[in-house]
Amino acid sequence: MDSTPAVMTAAYITGHGPADGIRVGDLPIPVPGPTDVLVRTEALAVNHVDTFVRSGAYRTHTPFPFIIGRDLVGTVAAVGDGVSGFQPGGPVWCNSLGHGGRQGSFAQYAIVPVERLYRLPEGVSPDTAVSVLHTAATAHIGLFREGRIRVGETVLVNGAAGGVGSAVIQLAVAAGARVVATASERDAEWCLALGAHTVVDYRDPHATKRIQDATPDGVDIFWDNSGENNIEATLPLLAQGGRIIIMAGLRSRPTLPAGELYLRDMSIRGFVISNASISDLQSAATTINGLLAVDGLRTRIGARLPLSEAAEAHRLQESRGPDRVRGRIVVLP
Repeated sequence: MDSTPAVMTAAYITGHGPADGIRVGDLPIPVPGPTDVLVRTEALAVNHVDTFVRSGAYRTHTPFPFIIGRDLVGTVAAVGDGVSGFQPGGPVWCNSLGHGGRQGSFAQYAIVPVERLYRLPEGVSPDTAVSVLHTAATAHIGLFREGRIRVGETVLVNGAAGGVGSAVIQLAVAAGARVVATASERDAEWCLALGAHTVVDYRDPHATKRIQDATPDGVDIFWDNSGENNIEATLPLLAQGGRIIIMAGLRSRPTLPAGELYLRDMSIRGFVISNASISDLQSAATTINGLLAVDGLRTRIGARLPLSEAAEAHRLQESRGPDRVRGRIVVLP
């Protein structure tokens, strides 16, 4: 620790509120506890949930001043006395900081509990890796823990071109599923390149018919990234025993056709990665690292910003409409 400076630049908040409440300045570099690792960060990413934590929409323990951010890729700077398996200089990553009382990643250094830290495969660039860590882990938990995906099943991804949707396509295909995606016409080529069998333009007035034509035996897993949660329109698309995965639509209040749901053994599952167990995260990390090692996770980076522009990164993440960033937002400290 002797060569580590006393202070670091960090992006933090002193209370919940809008993006312009994010401050960038010096904070003391934290000292790792017995089971912690101090990581010198190299690449960070912005997620929707980061904006929810910052605004207070997602209620979680945030001791102020609170460093924002969840994901990081970096190198080990120091380890606690009880840590084994990590050495200074080793490339590592984490995707579960910034909530539950843990300070976030948007700083030059971050403390990571050893059970939440994973080695980065050799040759993987930090900015590429950091752009898929949160989305791919979300996809893994939803497909395997909640969706119980099986080889040969059909997965319909609604809103497939975004970060999570892109990861769902790739992990579902890797698991041996057939994927039908809904996206805008301009994103169709991207979804096909990720492995989708068919892409349906969600603006097409005949979109439902086109989905039915592409899934004659029904949909086994319907993954809804859109936040629309139109369950009445979704249930007729499902096969017997179909599963709906909901992880968007914070204030949605859909109609629930309960009879059709239980008479056909169907289910609706909702989850957030913030509630994932250490075991869930480790299982996802194993899959993610296996795919990263063989260049098996593609991503689109829409913007790269310095840490000094953390507030702008959050504003871009929250923007809507035709001017929004298409792709992941990466912050480089």
